[in-house]
Amino acid sequence: MKKLWAPWRIEYILQPKPEGCIFCDKPKEKNDRDNLILYRGKTSFVIMNFYPYNNGHLMVVPYRHIPELASLTEEEQAEMMKLLTVSSEILKDVLNAEGLNIGMNLGRIAGAGIDDHIHFHIVPRWNGDTNFMPVTGNTRVISQGLYESWDLLYPMFNK
Repeated sequence: MKKLWAPWRIEYILQPKPEGCIFCDKPKEKNDRDNLILYRGKTSFVIMNFYPYNNGHLMVVPYRHIPELASLTEEEQAEMMKLLTVSSEILKDVLNAEGLNIGMNLGRIAGAGIDDHIHFHIVPRWNGDTNFMPVTGNTRVISQGLYESWDLLYPMFNK
């Protein structure tokens, strides 16, 4: 059996959780760059993950605070799927992603760090992007800063 180790995530897991919901609070603020919001749609938005698994780790999130897929309206479903598609193409074009992991963790037991506001993750992948550093050095190599990535991606979402 193979194991996937992610020791850098313990910092996020153990830190005190802020009051409120970041997926509700961040879109209410006006500074998209500070909040890493790349795109604002009618029912959903695209935001970069503050604790990424890889450079360019994005999330597609409905504005409504809902805990499960069955609560999404048809309009939200359609826009989220469109944003997943657009995000995927942008990550391939701008960051030269060779593959993508797209998924959703429903419930804390399934790994959701924020389990009461659903969201999709899009993680770009490259050949050889997993290595020994996280396991032996307790260090995750992210090849580009969050705001440098935002600066590259934002114009592509807002043409």
